[in-house]
Amino acid sequence: MRESRRSRTPWKPIAAVVVVVVLLITMKVLPAGQWIESFLRYVEELGPLGYAFMIGAWIVACVFFLPGSILTLGSGAIFGLMRGFVLVSVGSTLGAAVAFIIGRFVAREWIAQKVSGNSRFRAIDGAVEKQGFKIVFLTRLSPVFPFNLLNYSLGLTGVSFWKYVLASWLGMMPGTLMYVYLGATAGDLAEAAAGGGGTGGTGQVVLKVVGLIATIVVTVYVTGIAKKALNDEVQQDSREPKVAENGT
Repeated sequence: MRESRRSRTPWKPIAAVVVVVVLLITMKVLPAGQWIESFLRYVEELGPLGYAFMIGAWIVACVFFLPGSILTLGSGAIFGLMRGFVLVSVGSTLGAAVAFIIGRFVAREWIAQKVSGNSRFRAIDGAVEKQGFKIVFLTRLSPVFPFNLLNYSLGLTGVSFWKYVLASWLGMMPGTLMYVYLGATAGDLAEAAAGGGGTGGTGQVVLKVVGLIATIVVTVYVTGIAKKALNDEVQQDSREPKVAENGT
């Protein structure tokens, strides 16, 4: 079992990079990508009001199970690293909060049916009861559960709303930074290829590419640590009830 796990692990970072590349190609090839790009440029032209539009788009994406990866990459390409990171961080956190509220108070039965057969969620649910903030934080760092469904399903647990929001916001930061950084770098490369030279010239573009590689490496490393920690916490929690039932 250990050997099979080790043999699969090196492919995870490669798979993540492949997914990102496919998303970038999709933005350039499919009409949907052009629509999102047009929307992002329209939002940019609106100034501060456009920021509200972007945050609103993230909330809609979270509520209706729409992929936010293209929005994140596009935000980096259009708004740059700093503004893109802030917008995506705020928007994704607010969207996750709205989905959490819907899952807890509005669509509780429907969400419960969706996750009833998921053994991984049952294990996470038990761990959340004892260490809500820590487990939510680790689930955000480690993508062991689909992002949009996790937003809703955590509403079924006993974690408090504010612990959920804070843990989600902090836990999503590394992944947000990586995708926004990737989008910003792709935007600079596209501008340089078009003859614009990118922000700060070719030298700055090279530095951003190096920074992007470092960000991806650190994010993958942190994600691996978080996944192991989450698995350890869930396994420990699953063993504790058995000890209690035996009366020892």
